[in-house]
Amino acid sequence: MNVDALTAIDVHVHVHADQHGHLALDPELSGAAAKYFKGEPYDPTVPEIAADYRRLNMAAVIFTVDAEAATGQPALSNAEIADLAAQHPDVLIPFGSIDPARGKAGIRAARALVEERGVRGFKFHPSFQNFLPNDPAVYPLYAELEALGVPALFHTGQTGIGAGLPGGRGIKLRYSDPMLLDDVAADFPGLTIIMAHPSVPWQDAAISVATHKANVYIDLSGWSPKYFPPQLVHAANRQLKHQVLFGSDYPLIRPERWVSDFEKLEIRDEVRPLIMKRNAIEALGLGRA
Repeated sequence: MNVDALTAIDVHVHVHADQHGHLALDPELSGAAAKYFKGEPYDPTVPEIAADYRRLNMAAVIFTVDAEAATGQPALSNAEIADLAAQHPDVLIPFGSIDPARGKAGIRAARALVEERGVRGFKFHPSFQNFLPNDPAVYPLYAELEALGVPALFHTGQTGIGAGLPGGRGIKLRYSDPMLLDDVAADFPGLTIIMAHPSVPWQDAAISVATHKANVYIDLSGWSPKYFPPQLVHAANRQLKHQVLFGSDYPLIRPERWVSDFEKLEIRDEVRPLIMKRNAIEALGLGRA
């Protein structure tokens, strides 16, 4: 991947469909998410994602979410996503997703994905996967990721998954409080942690964690920039200018829409390239061999 030639690196891109017609979300959850984001369901495959981002001259961090234990929905294959990403190395960076409920088997799977298939990090969604991120039972998995030298990306804040459904389909928002990740960041100082999304209603907590912990980043996915909390914009321009990352939440939010709104945001000229690409190069270790 020639990162110097790219205009941006989108660190938050979901794979919603595999090559065999299987979807990451069941129709009820998919429809609720599309309604929440005011769009139509769109389930691109990995090759289609590659084509979209190549057209934009951007790279994309792609992943699914393994939440089978909590939802009963079979997860898309991490291995297939990684293998397909390897066919498009100019624009795709594969992340895996391991359900913490998989225990020791999940730890072995994580190592194999990194060592055998070139996975560069892992995505967690505590609310969707139904776990507390600071539960000591999950710590052996984090220790493995720390030893492998790959980042962990955590959903934080409100989620469009289950939004507007009775009981939110049982999905509990409190598991995605970013303050729970302060424990993880403190206990695993060698683990790069990316807190995904403006963490509404806990934005101040997310800013505090990232300000205090040098191994923590914030990605800006899941919200149009015109709706960013003002304190997040302030922090991105100042103390967190090296710890904030461009992310769209594709396909629910397209990068074109996100970038168009970001261009209207009061971000300093010298900070924009950091957010759009340079910080991601550091967080993802793309400058390392």
